[in-house]
Amino acid sequence: MDVCKRIDELRKQRGWSINNLAMEAMLTQSTVNNLFVRKSEPKLSTLRAICNAFGITLAEFFEEESKEPVSERLLMNEIKKLSVEQKRAFYIILKSVK
Repeated sequence: MDVCKRIDELRKQRGWSINNLAMEAMLTQSTVNNLFVRKSEPKLSTLRAICNAFGITLAEFFEEESKEPVSERLLMNEIKKLSVEQKRAFYIILKSVK
């Protein structure tokens, strides 16, 4: 697996810039930028910080994309970002799916 490519895919799925990823992962922008410029694999501590920013575990990061279910943790992190009105609408949608 190309770790940098996977990070970039996850970053783009969220619509984040490299700076957004650095801020969310609490890393310097140069640390994150160097991953893409040098195409070097990150240190484990850096990868953990990036996974935390994405709301996924290291195991989920390395899962094959075709087998990757929606992680409860990722879903909960996204729900937390919703406004009160959006959360109500989401709840109504969930109730209607039953």
